[in-house]
Amino acid sequence: MTTRVHPPTSPWHLAMRMLVVMTQDRIGMMSSAAAEYGDASRLRVGHKTLYFFNHPDYAKHVLADNAANYHKGIGLVHARRALGDGLLTSEGELWRKQRKVIQPAFQSRRIAAQAGVIAVQAQQLVDRLKAYQGRGPVDVVREMTGLTLGVLGQTLLDADLGAYGDIGSHFSAVQDQAMFELETLSMVPTWVPLPRQRRFRRARGALEEIVRRLVAARGDTDRDDVLSRLIISTRAEPDPRVGRERLRDELVTLLLAGHETTASTLSWALHLIDENPLVREKLHTEAVEVLGDRLPDFDDLGRLRYTATVVDEVMRLFPPVWLLPRKALADDVVGGYHVPAGADVVISPFTMHRHPAFWTDPERFDPERFDPLTPTDRPRYAYIPFGAGPRFCVGNHLGLMEATIVLAMLARDLRLEKASGYEVVPEPMLSLRIRGGLPMTVHKPR
Repeated sequence: MTTRVHPPTSPWHLAMRMLVVMTQDRIGMMSSAAAEYGDASRLRVGHKTLYFFNHPDYAKHVLADNAANYHKGIGLVHARRALGDGLLTSEGELWRKQRKVIQPAFQSRRIAAQAGVIAVQAQQLVDRLKAYQGRGPVDVVREMTGLTLGVLGQTLLDADLGAYGDIGSHFSAVQDQAMFELETLSMVPTWVPLPRQRRFRRARGALEEIVRRLVAARGDTDRDDVLSRLIISTRAEPDPRVGRERLRDELVTLLLAGHETTASTLSWALHLIDENPLVREKLHTEAVEVLGDRLPDFDDLGRLRYTATVVDEVMRLFPPVWLLPRKALADDVVGGYHVPAGADVVISPFTMHRHPAFWTDPERFDPERFDPLTPTDRPRYAYIPFGAGPRFCVGNHLGLMEATIVLAMLARDLRLEKASGYEVVPEPMLSLRIRGGLPMTVHKPR
């Protein structure tokens, strides 16, 4: 009989304390577990046991090699109430159908054609920020959210999302509820009239109304964009009610995933650049040399080499997708460790991107580590800011292009400095955000 080897396990008497820690510091909990237990562990959190794997080989097995054995897990299951069965949370045949519908919108030639749209949106952002010169600080998280929603609307939906109110605040309320259900392991009934539950219901209703207005505004006109593709796809459902629900879920998911990850990356970039004046200087010099005083285009991406490494390093330290939860469908063996059917499995890009075996001085912000001319034997799965395997983020190339263009224009035209004494704290929601925003003062570049 084969002996089943189990990962090191946190003690039962700490299970409730771990649950409290998860509500207060999810990032800290994962980092501490990686430091204490190594590359594989079983974490007892409340009445659940999480199988936490923190090695590139283990991530490759779960996310790619044996991906068919793993469905979306803890956290994203809780997000299903907020987002429905969109591309982020759906499984099986429904997910494959959704992916097939949306994939053509992210072909290389289509993405290249959107560079000009992004540049125009970025110029409008620069102009808005310039109005704050000599005045008090501006919340750049809010500004980045507005920018990425604007880009999403123009590139994928052919719509001005600014006309639909404060979409970002609606998603904040939706994510707050999803994380609350994760933290409490869904032990609090959804009918309990807590303030956050009421905020969630209002926000969810507002997002559904926005989707209704987007579809109504499109009418019977078909265009070559994601919105038209989703409308046509959901019309094919035999049951019209199912079709309407699918369209709602997919658009709500697209609105969230299509703007928040890039907004978070840009916000963290501005924080890290402010902390590293030499990086700011090199960014500014490259942007001036490559762009001059004109708007960027797609061909400039290959010349904005240092800017691209900065984006890569920002996503190493603060990956927008900080946790990849899965649930095992059948028994498995990961790195020699037994994983039973039904087990909650988690992989954290945040901790793996800081693994000392694969990253020199992992806490240091060092864009040079991503210089293509720097030799490295780092495993492919040591760096997975967009996930991996079949569920790899479909919009990764568009997001990278957007972040690179926007960052180059900001570095060329402005110098942004954090408000004095402001403490930047990570907020791990469905993406890794900055808690409470990021107030920065706006200056001319030196």
